[in-house]
Amino acid sequence: MARPPAPLDTELTDLTPEARWREWMARVEAVIFASDQPVPREILGRVVGAKCKLDLLLAELEAELAARPYQLARIAGGYTLRTRPEHRDAIRTAFPEVEAPALTKLEGTVLMTVAYYQPVTRDQIGWILGHRVDGRQIDRDLVGRLRRLGLIANGPRSPEPGAPIMYVTTPEFLKRFGLESLDALPEREKLEEAGLLDKARLLSQRLALAQDPAANLPAPLGHMEDAVDPREG
Repeated sequence: MARPPAPLDTELTDLTPEARWREWMARVEAVIFASDQPVPREILGRVVGAKCKLDLLLAELEAELAARPYQLARIAGGYTLRTRPEHRDAIRTAFPEVEAPALTKLEGTVLMTVAYYQPVTRDQIGWILGHRVDGRQIDRDLVGRLRRLGLIANGPRSPEPGAPIMYVTTPEFLKRFGLESLDALPEREKLEEAGLLDKARLLSQRLALAQDPAANLPAPLGHMEDAVDPREG
């Protein structure tokens, strides 16, 4: 019968301070390298000593990787190693079969609408975008593809009559676009300060516009369609 592994010595009191620091750094890099998902800070803390200043260690690791073709990145609430943008074309050329499916402009616009206004129903997406984008309605098939790609998921039910599903983005969305959190969405703070992310007010304005097409109301997403490149992989 195989013996269970011995507990990991995280304190490393038998090493010099410099050697202990280097070993901690090597362990953290190894854990991040071995994981196919961003590694939360609390998990990294399991392989270093109680007195390890993890933020300082991560900053030093990031600096050490400066000359490498990959970098330490904080994405979706954890740490991961990502290829630097300047090498993206080389990787896509070498492995075209594993490239993430490209999004159309319409899919990218709908995805960004969910990201900024979540949780949001399909009908609300249509109201926010004016019901049609490039002549197309926001239909179930379009939303369904974003779900199949793992970029959005079902959220809570809306309190509206019929209790329609509300959609939210997923950790995969953050990973695909290299975002640490939703707070890192392009121009989010600026849009919030301008009141353009107030969903209730926006939907009320859209209803008023439907009743009076001559009303002079803002188009909140008119300049955000390219906030995230739909071709981004």
